[in-house]
Amino acid sequence: MQVLKPESMRKNLIPREHPWFIKAFRAYLQYVNSGMYFRREHIVGLENVPANGTPVVLVSNHQNCLNDPLCVCLKLTDRRMNFLARANVFKNPIFNKALRAMGLLPAYRMGYEGYKEVLRNQETIDDACKALTDGETVMLYPEAGHQDKRWLGIFKLGYLRIAFAAAEKMNFEEDVVVLPSCNHYSNYFHARTDMMIKFGKPISLKPYYERYQQAPRETMMEINRIVRSEIQEMMLHVDDLEHYDQIDFLRENGYGKKFAKANGFNFNYLPSRLLSDQKLVNCLQNAYKEHPEEMESIYKDTAHFASEIKRLNIRDWLFQRNPGAEAAIFRGLGLLLLLPLFIVSIIPTALLFILPEIFLKKLIKDQMFVSTFNVAVSALITVPICLIIPIVLLWVYVGFWWALGYFIAFPLMFILAWNYIRMFLKFIGSCNFVARRNRSTIKELKVLRKSIFDRLDAILK
Repeated sequence: MQVLKPESMRKNLIPREHPWFIKAFRAYLQYVNSGMYFRREHIVGLENVPANGTPVVLVSNHQNCLNDPLCVCLKLTDRRMNFLARANVFKNPIFNKALRAMGLLPAYRMGYEGYKEVLRNQETIDDACKALTDGETVMLYPEAGHQDKRWLGIFKLGYLRIAFAAAEKMNFEEDVVVLPSCNHYSNYFHARTDMMIKFGKPISLKPYYERYQQAPRETMMEINRIVRSEIQEMMLHVDDLEHYDQIDFLRENGYGKKFAKANGFNFNYLPSRLLSDQKLVNCLQNAYKEHPEEMESIYKDTAHFASEIKRLNIRDWLFQRNPGAEAAIFRGLGLLLLLPLFIVSIIPTALLFILPEIFLKKLIKDQMFVSTFNVAVSALITVPICLIIPIVLLWVYVGFWWALGYFIAFPLMFILAWNYIRMFLKFIGSCNFVARRNRSTIKELKVLRKSIFDRLDAILK
């Protein structure tokens, strides 16, 4: 494997420019996605991205549907990005034209579109090859679908077929680069959480050109193993799917925080927390191999603890802080004082991420699509209704400065409303934690939680 250094990333070709309206729409999406939907965004390894004009095939894990390519597109604004997406979204002629203008290409799948439509993938491959030969970036998800867990699936070879087809069109003279990357989220489903994009070292395909011409499939399989291994090392990958829920619960809650602190990681800083989670997951999986009976008992108790706190509508952090009735009363008074601000903020922003999320969870079977539809509905419908229309009306009937003030205040109102709702939910949890009817159960759960932590400490030591 040859890894490119930044100084070797020559700008060879001249990619197409996006039309002005696509640039404007991308800036608008940046406002919605980065300005409001996510709380913090972290970009790691940006120096590894080859210069614009280098034919780049960018590949990644895929766990959050639209948000995965959207976040990458909004960060790599210096280049023409092309993405492969499900072919069924291209059925509408208007959507087809708009999506293609934004760089999306249809991927036809046997299980959805049928054999005849799959043959049309050659058109998509040709379009992707043309983009690469123009020095553009093509992004693909080799798993050929999203996962519903923090786990990396089997990679298809399609991205390498496109990469080598483009190299062949350039007579194997220009270097085509594969750039491994990963997306990571503190939470898949809610707004105002953290996300991270991590770019690995670019892999040059030029050293493989001669071997590819002699044994194409074997060469692609070798590269595919390297690329998948690189992405798996960057992301949070849980092999033990049988105990996935228990592992996920432990790393997300009090034990994950305790483990991060003990090992010198910052639990509240997503890039550091990812490293801690990777280490914790590896420790748990190795511990299960060495102490299966003890770990099986711990996982059984963890599942019981998680189901009980869910039934009581409380959270794990309450056991760490152990609040009394006074804390719940104080939190309630704070909510009461902030209620007027919440009412003022929620009226114009209720449609933005909040109401859509409530209904989408009930309507969508695949929960990994919740945030996708949430962002899409908000960007295309609710933000124009809640933001653009009031701004126009204020400008016309009241004045420019009122319109500007509303524009500046709008994201702040949404953030305030969202945080108020979170505070209210914490207040409800605090009340349930100190409620007289739950005292005996809470006491038992405290003992169980400490037992789980102590047994894990003993095994992981």
